[in-house]
Amino acid sequence: MEFILDSGNTAWMIVATMLVLLMTIPGLALFYGGLVRQKNVLSIIMQCLLCVGAASLIWIAFGYSWVFGTSFMESGNPLSFIIGGFDKVMLEGVTTSSLISTGIPEIIFVLFQCMFAVITPALILGAFAERIKFSGYLLFTVLWLIVVYLPSAHWVWGGGFLQEMGAIDFAGGTVVHINAGISALVMAIMLGKREDYKIGLPITPHNIPYVFMGAAFLWLGWFGFNAGSGLAADGLAANAFLVTHLSTCTAAMVWMLIDWLHNKKPTTVGVCTGAVAGLVAITPAAGTVGVLGAFCIGAISSVICFWMVAFVKAKLKYDDSLDAFGVHGIGGIVGSILTGVFATEAVSGDPDVTGALYGNWNQLWVQTVATVVSIIFSGVMTYILFKVVNALVGIRADRRVEEEGLDIYEHGESAYN
Repeated sequence: MEFILDSGNTAWMIVATMLVLLMTIPGLALFYGGLVRQKNVLSIIMQCLLCVGAASLIWIAFGYSWVFGTSFMESGNPLSFIIGGFDKVMLEGVTTSSLISTGIPEIIFVLFQCMFAVITPALILGAFAERIKFSGYLLFTVLWLIVVYLPSAHWVWGGGFLQEMGAIDFAGGTVVHINAGISALVMAIMLGKREDYKIGLPITPHNIPYVFMGAAFLWLGWFGFNAGSGLAADGLAANAFLVTHLSTCTAAMVWMLIDWLHNKKPTTVGVCTGAVAGLVAITPAAGTVGVLGAFCIGAISSVICFWMVAFVKAKLKYDDSLDAFGVHGIGGIVGSILTGVFATEAVSGDPDVTGALYGNWNQLWVQTVATVVSIIFSGVMTYILFKVVNALVGIRADRRVEEEGLDIYEHGESAYN
């Protein structure tokens, strides 16, 4: 089928792609970098830069083909359960005149999806910040992208079995946030606590203005993340923009109120964390829920994520340094399941794409299955990868390195001179 170039959609998708890159650098680098101590801020920046470079190379070389290729699926190759094929390796056949259904060049779609592959492993680093060797993180990130991210993206977006089941994941609730969050928890547990970490006593962030700036960049970039996932400048994008902002504002204010009641002070870090929880939770639902769904998803995700961060983490005694699991993992799970409750035909335009609130309880079941599959797959594969990488190059930084800071020992630099 011949598609006609749509300059409006193309222009919007170029902007959306840049916005998603903005989420990793500088967004996540500043957000996570501000939360750690000053002796480790450059290690966070370097890990984010690594994700941008390594993930982009993998994606262009064969990742895009593995997720969105069709040769295995068309030929009935049993490997199609895991990957789409090798027909688009090194972007074979993707030319300047190749268009997809919304009239945008396929090259832009490749780059847009590339930014999702970039940010997903970067989210994981929040769980084991301040105690991981750069070499170990590099090898883990490369392997994780290949054996966890690419198959998951194929299952949900590339015509795999979860997409065939009818799972709704508009912009990455399962592929990005559940995958990253569950992997973060497994890594945090297996690496062990930081040497000076005390249960129930969070380590003070070294630069809260960095945290604010990072959260602001994430908030801004997320509009490209969610509103761009419809691949067109249309009403669906406008709705995704609206519900993303509404969910984020709701979650930020709910977190602030809980923080105020529980800790007697409304904190900047708390509001920023709540905003990110709302952004995470609305991600899978942005293309199918309206104002009611956005408000409820934002409020519910904020309450549950606060509970996980403030109470469950201390109770279970794991050191999720920057709450990658508590916010991204749990927020992704909440958002993915609640999509099956609040999805509405008024937004999706499809009477079959509705949630339990509108009588379609099967969608809630499908969302639950997709969520559980993502949790199990990501958790098991991360456990295996940890063992492999630890045996090959080691993962945990030496005690002296951790004590004096990763910046100077791992990178030979100091952020503040």
